[in-house]
Amino acid sequence: MSGKTKFTSVLRILAGPAAILLAALVLTLAVENLSHGSTAEGRGRLEDAVRHAAVTCYASEGLYPPTLAYLEEHYGVQVDESRYTVFYEVFAENLMPDITVVENEGA
Repeated sequence: MSGKTKFTSVLRILAGPAAILLAALVLTLAVENLSHGSTAEGRGRLEDAVRHAAVTCYASEGLYPPTLAYLEEHYGVQVDESRYTVFYEVFAENLMPDITVVENEGA
């Protein structure tokens, strides 16, 4: 058997496991990207829900809610505090609060 033939045989033997490893890597990266996308989507939905509840409160009561806890108690906003932190900063009763939702580390 010549050197070229041996090399070709080795490449054929290694091609199968290499293809399997490559497929596993691609699958792992795809799942990670999907997970990251759903987390960002969840964060966006929570921020939209808090903002919508604040506007609803303003429309019905004539002022923006003083705290996030007020929205949770009176408007049904639910925050998964193990996953997200909501920064809710009020400037005045008649100005829309600054609402920021961030994902917690390790969530």
